[in-house]
Amino acid sequence: MKPITILLFILAFACHSISANEHARIIDIDSHVITKHKATINDQKLSYTVNTGTQPVWDNEGQPIATLHYTYYKRDKIKDDSKRPLLISFNGGPGSASVWMHVAYTGPRVLNIDEEGYPVQPYGLQDNPFSVLDVADIVFVNPVNTGYSRVLPNKDGKMPSKAEQKKLFFGVNADVTYLAEWLNTFVNRHNRFRSPKFLIGESYGTTRVSGLAHALQNQQWMYINGVILVSPTDIGIKRQGPVKAANRLPYFAAAAWYHKALDSELQNQDLLDVLSEVEKYTINQYLPALAKGAFISEKEKQKTIAQVAKYSGLSEKFVAQNNLDIPNDAFWKELLRDKGYTLGRLDSRYLGIDKRDAGSRPDYWPELTSWLHSFTPAINYYLREELNYKTDVKYNMFGNVRPWDRSNNNTGEQLRLAMAQNPYLNVMIQAGYYDGATNYFDAKYTLWQLDPSGKMRDRLSFKGYRSGHMMYLRRADLEKSNQELREFIKASLPSPEQAAKY
Repeated sequence: MKPITILLFILAFACHSISANEHARIIDIDSHVITKHKATINDQKLSYTVNTGTQPVWDNEGQPIATLHYTYYKRDKIKDDSKRPLLISFNGGPGSASVWMHVAYTGPRVLNIDEEGYPVQPYGLQDNPFSVLDVADIVFVNPVNTGYSRVLPNKDGKMPSKAEQKKLFFGVNADVTYLAEWLNTFVNRHNRFRSPKFLIGESYGTTRVSGLAHALQNQQWMYINGVILVSPTDIGIKRQGPVKAANRLPYFAAAAWYHKALDSELQNQDLLDVLSEVEKYTINQYLPALAKGAFISEKEKQKTIAQVAKYSGLSEKFVAQNNLDIPNDAFWKELLRDKGYTLGRLDSRYLGIDKRDAGSRPDYWPELTSWLHSFTPAINYYLREELNYKTDVKYNMFGNVRPWDRSNNNTGEQLRLAMAQNPYLNVMIQAGYYDGATNYFDAKYTLWQLDPSGKMRDRLSFKGYRSGHMMYLRRADLEKSNQELREFIKASLPSPEQAAKY
């Protein structure tokens, strides 16, 4: 090769490398975009500022190992931030972005959907007159690999191995540890250390915020006023054997009532009256019957079969074939089998159509496909066009965080200890009656078992809704859930003379 040819080749390669680096699809490690907005919320006209961007996660040597995308809503014209609550919001999965509660629950803009939460076109957003932005500033956080958040290459330009990433980010305890550090930086950057702080998490996000309440107080010395668990997981409080089986029955009754599958005696009653009856039966009779297993008397077994069939909308034959212990999958497939429909898992109001009516479980989850119809275009449009945050990085509705390390999940006990350490800390659970994934009666059971001493009972509360996992999608429950969240925030703010002591 001639010298001039070699020189041209080197120059061409250099130009190609520069161009490739300039056009690599990477997220900015530390960035933000500020926009100004106005809204009418809770019958108040207000203006607010949105700060959306990225903030690094650092290792112990001060090197950035990941960057998290956030969206921070701050009401304008607030003279004293020390009295202004800050609501820190997470979704779950694990592996889910913060999109769900961001543009469907507490944020000032919500999905363009119908009154029951089903998608409509054109996809987009509308104002949320029920948002809690009137009483609290809100930050929505996307954990690693969700939304625009990403793992970063190390100082040598190499990505950490899958095993290293799992150790750093992808597990119950790793997740809590790095997020607590990240929140310390965020709160300091935005001068919110003196503000009352609240954590809200949905689904697996309830595991996350339960652990964070303890980590923030014990590792960051940041004390919390309230924790809100939306459609909670078990948060490490075990529900196994007869308890796991029995706790499904009130949810079965709710779903059957919604689909008019109960007998007229129950169907003609209000849902809450039916559930009150079924809950009492579950605790006082169904659970003891299941605990007897194969040694239950034939008389009691037949009586239990008949009652469970009555409350679940299933046939006595089907209940008997399942030995009184009906799996969720079987219920979703069986209840409306004769009509040719399956039920949604996260919200059993939604109906699916399977290839075959035969089988033991549904082919797909109709509620999730329905939600992705409206959420995906809405969040991509909103961040780019209304909040002016523009990037070619894909917004991960669900990111790759597997395998997730679920070992040593003591988050329920950590939340209990955080409450014991902090007399200001209150906890509220919000759950939908038609949620079959994290059913409402499991949520009640978790609440009952959280503090066995009963000494903090007055600081624990439960709120139920006539909808599913994302109860806020139904317009009536969007209003109700935000109002109950608003009241919880206000009630959890101590008076100036109220010291943190027993």
